[in-house]
Amino acid sequence: MRRALAARQWRAAPLTMAAVCLTAAFQFAQNRSWGYRFVQNVGAVRAEDPLWLALLRTPLSLFVPALDLPVWGALVQILLVFGVAEICLGRWRTPAVAYLATLAGTLYARVAIALGPQSALGLPGADARVVDAGPSAAVVGLAVFLGWRYRAYATATVVSGAMVVEVLLKENLAGREHLAAIVAVLVVCGVCEVRQWRPGRERAGSASGSGLPPIQS
Repeated sequence: MRRALAARQWRAAPLTMAAVCLTAAFQFAQNRSWGYRFVQNVGAVRAEDPLWLALLRTPLSLFVPALDLPVWGALVQILLVFGVAEICLGRWRTPAVAYLATLAGTLYARVAIALGPQSALGLPGADARVVDAGPSAAVVGLAVFLGWRYRAYATATVVSGAMVVEVLLKENLAGREHLAAIVAVLVVCGVCEVRQWRPGRERAGSASGSGLPPIQS
């Protein structure tokens, strides 16, 4: 992190800077009469939407902040977590993990509403009209993936625990989608662990040290 930032400063994470600017632009637009409907049409995902439409909107939904929350919180989260991820994981893995986490939350909402409130994993039908978690699911997923990838298990545990507490204190769609994002990322982490510990790879890993890739600049 220090080497990349010292060498290139804000240019070390151009994807992150673009994400921050796009989120700020969406926030500005959706609070104007001329822009609200446009933002909803391109980036607001609800479980009641047709699946094909939700999948089309999901990539941009990563950058549509919640209307009922202060936008500075979303901007700070994206700047810090996306920035660390872009420098450490690279410009391709970062959006891939972020999209996976967001997509997991979006698909979980549909399944949970179909199960109904009588199921432990279900949600009430009224949540079908609620806009999904937006950038927060991507941020949570990236934080957990970074914690696993660089063995910062305490950080990953704190993030996951905070999301569990969120659901226990305030049962809502966003909290459940955060947990779905964490589960999806943990599945990917588990698959990666299995692949790394195959016969032969263990010997190669022990010979090369930790086996972690160098920091991306």
